[in-house]
Amino acid sequence: MFRLGLGSSSGKRYCDGVSRRDFLQLGVAGMATLGLADLAKARASAPRTGNSRTTSVILLWLDGGPSHMDLYDMKPDAPELHRGIWRPIRTRVPGMDISALFPKQARVADKFSIVRSLHHDTGDHFAGGHRMLTTKDMGVSGVNNSPRFPGIGAIVSREVGPRRAGMPAYLGVPSVHSIGLTPGYHGGHMLGAHHNPFQTGGDPNNLNFSVQNLNLARGLTLGHLEDRRTLKQRFDANRRHLDQHGTVQAMDRFSQEAYDFVTGPAARQAFNINSEDPRLRDQYGRNSWGQSVLLARRLVEAGATWVTCVHSGWDHHWDLQAGMERYLPQVDAGVSALFQDLDYRGMLDTTLVILCGEFSRTPRMNDGGNGGAPRSMGTPGRDHWGNSMFCLLGGGGVKGGIVVGSTDRLGERPHTRPVTPCNIHATIYECLGVDPRLQLLDPSGRPVNVLDDPTPIHELL
Repeated sequence: MFRLGLGSSSGKRYCDGVSRRDFLQLGVAGMATLGLADLAKARASAPRTGNSRTTSVILLWLDGGPSHMDLYDMKPDAPELHRGIWRPIRTRVPGMDISALFPKQARVADKFSIVRSLHHDTGDHFAGGHRMLTTKDMGVSGVNNSPRFPGIGAIVSREVGPRRAGMPAYLGVPSVHSIGLTPGYHGGHMLGAHHNPFQTGGDPNNLNFSVQNLNLARGLTLGHLEDRRTLKQRFDANRRHLDQHGTVQAMDRFSQEAYDFVTGPAARQAFNINSEDPRLRDQYGRNSWGQSVLLARRLVEAGATWVTCVHSGWDHHWDLQAGMERYLPQVDAGVSALFQDLDYRGMLDTTLVILCGEFSRTPRMNDGGNGGAPRSMGTPGRDHWGNSMFCLLGGGGVKGGIVVGSTDRLGERPHTRPVTPCNIHATIYECLGVDPRLQLLDPSGRPVNVLDDPTPIHELL
């Protein structure tokens, strides 16, 4: 087995002191990357919910906690320390005012909807991330942060599989992590590591970007790969007369799928972002985030079912203004370009886009001291808040131009139509044609509901 490191991130740390270690271990065992055959095996053996929909999902995960008060639920009439630094701007949808740093999204607001009354009521990074990605509490916290349940992307991978042969069902661009854990709460947990996302690594904004997982290990040419495959087939032929059980025959098929992926054209063509029109790449933004979102569109177009793009760095306890002025234009360009691009290509009806993070930030800004003298750490920021949050959804069967729920005058709690992570997940399952009443077997063999509340947000469907 070969183990290939995929590099590391900038080394920034969350307030919890956890480093963002973006890495992935993979192997080439004779003929293919580790886990591809296992993934195919798991996909084939897993019970399916039996749906004929072709919807795919792009999850845009803002890791660290984006502030609802500075993005999609601004309160211009609240006291100064609550309403924040920027005034809202109108969108083409009446009543859907958003940040002044989102002018491009304002022009395409009819293509997405915003949930303003989402809440899970915890300000712990790990607890919030686990609840948003799995819907489960299960005692997860900063001092007990191991995953306890599969992430929704892994469940969809198991239930649906890829939309087209030759592509993985579940991918991460360029790496998938939650609060410094890779893949963290996005992973397969009790479903098995073969339902973790296939991660591209690298930087899609790099001129020489390539997917390391698809590159053959040093010294292993396609010719050698063929030789190893031939040798394996000979061993398999000798083994068959000893064991004609269906599992052996199935393994041949799973190995063929893995071989087709690592050597076939489908994935390589999808990952070749440099073939895109430079003008379209400019619209997404010439930065790692924008190009990751563009690559996600290419992967969905090629047949992936779920692609997650992670944008880190939203833990703004201080210097919030500088952070927002850096990140919000990136999000604005990537999100607006994605909706326009999907619509132009006729993919919007079959691609669900979701934008969210593990929690929000306190409606009232702090003094920048973080417990010390005012501004001793920097200019003011916002702290952890899970009592009121946002989630943006659009495409894939979700109606556009709708605002679901509201928060109170100060943005502290839901005022109308409270929504939980379960309701968000149930809506996603409905769009995918997966039964939200699905049960999984835990390690002890006990059936567990994927959702404690399988009620979708009916206004959006």
